[in-house]
Amino acid sequence: MKITLYGIPNCDTVKKARTWLADQQHDFTFHDFKKQGLARETVADWLKQVPRDVLVNRKGTTWRALSDERKAAIVDDEAAIALMLENPSIIKRPVLDNDGACAVGFSDAQYQQIFNT
Repeated sequence: MKITLYGIPNCDTVKKARTWLADQQHDFTFHDFKKQGLARETVADWLKQVPRDVLVNRKGTTWRALSDERKAAIVDDEAAIALMLENPSIIKRPVLDNDGACAVGFSDAQYQQIFNT
């Protein structure tokens, strides 16, 4: 089983997810998408499993800083992918890739269900 946690290291929710995975002794790779970037195919795969309205964080400061025109232009997955590749901070964090299955966000209950613990 391959587990990759995507996010940024200073995000509190990402920190909680990393701690949970470590405490449960899950072997995982952390991918800092601000420093390491993201492949278009990776984001496209996420969007096959998670609606763009979940993956694009419309509550964060990055979204609020966008112009109204830029926000209005996010009308399909292609536009959302372009935005997420341009501004990885707009992605709701963390994104968990558990052997190809994608989950967004973190809660103890959510991860317990994913890992059946």
